Amino acid sequence: MKQKRKPFRVIFFLIILFFIIRIDLPENVPLKFRIGNLKIDSVIRAAEIDFNFFGIRVKKDFKTRLGLDLKGGSHLVYEADTKALPSGDVEDALISSRDIVEKRVNFYGVSEPVVQTVKSGTVSRIVVDLPGVKDVAEALSFIGQTAQLDFKEESVASSEAAIATDTPLILRLTKKTGLTGKHIKKATVQFDQNTSNPTVALVFTEKGGKLFEEITKRNVGKPIGIFLDQLPLSAPTVQQTISGGEAVITGNFTVDEAKKLAISINAGALPVPIILREMKNIGPTLGQKQVQQSVLAGGVGLSAVIIFMIGYYGILGVIASGALLIYGLLSFAIFKTVPVVLTLSGIAGFILSIGMAVDANILIFERIKEEIRRGKKFDSAVRIGFTRALSAIKDANITTLLVSFILFNPLNWSFFPQFGVVRGFALTLGIGVLTSLFTGVVVTKRLIEMFYKDKLKTTI
Repeated sequence: MKQKRKPFRVIFFLIILFFIIRIDLPENVPLKFRIGNLKIDSVIRAAEIDFNFFGIRVKKDFKTRLGLDLKGGSHLVYEADTKALPSGDVEDALISSRDIVEKRVNFYGVSEPVVQTVKSGTVSRIVVDLPGVKDVAEALSFIGQTAQLDFKEESVASSEAAIATDTPLILRLTKKTGLTGKHIKKATVQFDQNTSNPTVALVFTEKGGKLFEEITKRNVGKPIGIFLDQLPLSAPTVQQTISGGEAVITGNFTVDEAKKLAISINAGALPVPIILREMKNIGPTLGQKQVQQSVLAGGVGLSAVIIFMIGYYGILGVIASGALLIYGLLSFAIFKTVPVVLTLSGIAGFILSIGMAVDANILIFERIKEEIRRGKKFDSAVRIGFTRALSAIKDANITTLLVSFILFNPLNWSFFPQFGVVRGFALTLGIGVLTSLFTGVVVTKRLIEMFYKDKLKTTI
């Protein structure tokens, strides 16, 4: 049975490797060559998937995303209107606004934005840097609004007048309900389990849930208008009294329409109005020469590691180098799949994780050599060496992953870093460490078993 399963494993491995290499291929590179009468003249496009899954369209591209320091982007400066706030609440309101703007930008699809607050005298500003975004017109339709959200209902007088005058629905929804953006925790896009149509799910605060229950109770069979900065977003009809602090807006939405509605509702949770004061495109902070030098330095360092491993460990070093190359291909494929916006700090995290991968191989190889010197057979030495080295590898990787978690700060704790550059480093480091743990242990062991077992018995 084992002999029959080996070809299947090899074929499966080669298929996975093919897809990883396809994802890793650079985009927009001309491909021109001739083989006999066959002439190839094409351009390599970014890998992508596009299919329908039970009525839900799944579309994903695998493009390389570069950060502000490598590609440039857009720079936006907003001024927060804090005049109506008590002086003691200004700082908390600014921090809350910054967090909401960052979530809104990420919802729009811009990864690793740099969002920070700046105070100059009595003026409070929120500075937003969007990597890779050259045309910010569409982003501004979400980001640049003052974002004051209101829920309105029909007054009795306007409802009676509408019977005679056929007043448009939106013009009849003029009575404020007291429910605003501050009463909404979040809005998300979901899909109806029966129809697979996109919907928008709302989660209210405790007070907001009670208000919404009262509003829906008196408006069963009537519409409720959702307005952002006095402009109508939607006017869903209430089907029944809704309690529990959650609601779902249904309709003939496309996925994009549902996403835009959710973004706009989330935008309405800002505690203070923000006004766009400055907008400009910025170039990469690192010149092309510096980027090339950084890539060259990384290549030289990787080559030096491979030469050392092969020179010191022989055939084992060849195996480790092969696993290291697989690690690089797999990590880069994950970066493009997530996707991760690559900045210089993120690349540094990736290179650091390469050292962790090599460190795991060194621990394993030294353990194997120790067992062989003690007279163990190769099979036993490999098994015992991997088992004993795994404890040290596990401790080292868990420690590094813990540091990555703290630096990434997914819960936005104020006493930990909250900046995109630091998070980029932490994210690439964390992904790299997990990938290196897989390639350094699993892939290396499989390569030893598949290709070099007999030779290693006589060379170690």
